[in-house]
Amino acid sequence: MSKGNLLIVHGGAPTAVINASLYGAVTEAKKHPEVDKVLGAIGGSGGVLREDFCELQSVPEQTLRLLLQTPASAIGTSRDPLNPEDYANMAAICKKRDIRWVLFNGGNGSMDACGKLYKACVAAGADVRVVGIPKTVDNDIAVTDHAPGFGSAARYIAAVTSEISQDVRSLPIHVCVIEAMGRNAGWVTAASALARSGNGDGPDLIYLPERPFDEEEFLEKVGDLHRKKGGVVIVASEGLCNPDGSSIVPPIFQVGRSVYYGDISAHLANLVIQKLGIKARSEKPGICNRSSIAFQSEVDRDEAAAAGAEAARAALAGENGVMVGFRRAPGPEYRAETFLIPVEQVMLHERKMPDEYISAGGRDVTPEFLDWCRPLIGGPLREFVTFKPTV
Repeated sequence: MSKGNLLIVHGGAPTAVINASLYGAVTEAKKHPEVDKVLGAIGGSGGVLREDFCELQSVPEQTLRLLLQTPASAIGTSRDPLNPEDYANMAAICKKRDIRWVLFNGGNGSMDACGKLYKACVAAGADVRVVGIPKTVDNDIAVTDHAPGFGSAARYIAAVTSEISQDVRSLPIHVCVIEAMGRNAGWVTAASALARSGNGDGPDLIYLPERPFDEEEFLEKVGDLHRKKGGVVIVASEGLCNPDGSSIVPPIFQVGRSVYYGDISAHLANLVIQKLGIKARSEKPGICNRSSIAFQSEVDRDEAAAAGAEAARAALAGENGVMVGFRRAPGPEYRAETFLIPVEQVMLHERKMPDEYISAGGRDVTPEFLDWCRPLIGGPLREFVTFKPTV
């Protein structure tokens, strides 16, 4: 059996479990005698083009296992813009460096790159198998039930919302607006609903990007809740838009295709202060929402490792141009199984919250969403106690 090298590439924003997928892929690859070297691209696709690789097959197991509890990407990632020539160059580099298997770990954009590299290798006659590993906190990759990275981000936003709700309830004098990740898809924002204990705590309102924002309605609801409860907790997606599709906050600047906007949470808090005369404050977890190991979901971590391992197995078995996905096994207990999805079905396809997961009023989620989401965050959140009457 002829030997070759296996390359792992990270793309896009890191997560709390992308390194778990790296661990799974490296561990599985080391079991196969046909793999000579397991390489990591330093700094994503740009690292491939620079031929900047690190060797991972000789890393001691004790060190390798630290990947399971290390946030972000141990090999680095990127959002490098790529053109057709870059993919052709990558295919040539794979032939030159005897890379026969490539695992691309990332979200929608990275799966687009995965599919284009697969096609470039075929066009170049390179004997290279290219397989995608899903990764995104936004949970917006098509076809798969969910993606590694989301469960931990969901646990984080639910836990933080729960803690803030206790603070606001104990001193009910202001409105607190929490900004959640997910510019076009509201999965993380929606997960904040898991913070509710049924004891009158928040979130009181949830604003998803799948529904247009109505400023007048927002101020009316906030005012009513403040009169009733004193303290109000709101969770809003970073991507809220007006009915015409424009962001409710103006862009700050643009670099290429990337547009950077002001903080949604600060904007909404300022509206409450200026138009209702109520004390308000904003909270934007930002990077903490995607990188927190303290709130890492064990389910998310284990599934991320399983996705990396399955991608390596699939590539080494000859699969090509596919991505590892998850689907739920039937039965009362949660269990997910992996399957392979043609990468063309996920390249830049964005999966938003379906209508059945959004409440009729559009400012909350349904019980069906909670049932779907709850297993992904791992064990239950901390329980809290209050001696104040429920409002």
